[in-house]
Amino acid sequence: METVLHKSLPFAPWADARTRRLPGILPLDMADWLRVDEVYAGQMRLRDRLIAERPDAVIAQTPQARDAVEELYTFTLSHLPGGFSHAGDVITRPDGVRVTLDASRPLHSLGRVVQQDLCLMQEDGQGEHCLSAAVLCFPAGWTLSEKVGLPMMRIHLPVAKYTEDVGRRVQRLLDAVRPETPLWRANAHLSRAPLFHPLSEHAPKDLHEQGEMPFIRSERQCLIRLPRSRAVVFSIHTYLLRREDLTPAQDEALTAHAIHRAS
Repeated sequence: METVLHKSLPFAPWADARTRRLPGILPLDMADWLRVDEVYAGQMRLRDRLIAERPDAVIAQTPQARDAVEELYTFTLSHLPGGFSHAGDVITRPDGVRVTLDASRPLHSLGRVVQQDLCLMQEDGQGEHCLSAAVLCFPAGWTLSEKVGLPMMRIHLPVAKYTEDVGRRVQRLLDAVRPETPLWRANAHLSRAPLFHPLSEHAPKDLHEQGEMPFIRSERQCLIRLPRSRAVVFSIHTYLLRREDLTPAQDEALTAHAIHRAS
């Protein structure tokens, strides 16, 4: 798979006291939700290829999510930033590629238009939010088919830092998201993996003896409550860059506040 690298990181979560510790939540300006950055064209080529060749690996939906997915489709298209043009069923992307929208396959269409991965979280009736649908082209060491339909605590079962206390805090956060108060956070880790990096939760993961980790991978994650279905949109804008492309201040802070290593 093509490796698409950024040359800079606009926000380093380890360098900001507000985001250094979990969950590190900040208010989101909806005008800044869907970003188009300098590697849009490269990431979108990869997304187009994955959706065409491996749709079952990057798109999933439960029956429960049908109405929410339809709402996500119209909601996302109504929030496209500058650089897109829309004529009938055809959207011309900022990279010049024309995408014919198909409302009968909303996740396929959205995945070919926006740079962000889009996940939907819905209440399961038992006090938890479940992953009910997603177009996820850039998984960071997890497999969509293993997680769809599961509640948050079960999804994060292999993650040592995702303790019961963290799970309760995340659930309170999801419960508290309102349409008028969208939120965002960011994470980061050292990695050697490409953007498309699915791993089974049963795969061995030795986080300490992995050898060289040349990349910094950071996800800008946004939480938005859809007004009609009340589903929570969890969007992910993935940055991947070499450590030497950090600013001196970011690199110095990285040394002072070590981030974890992933595969």
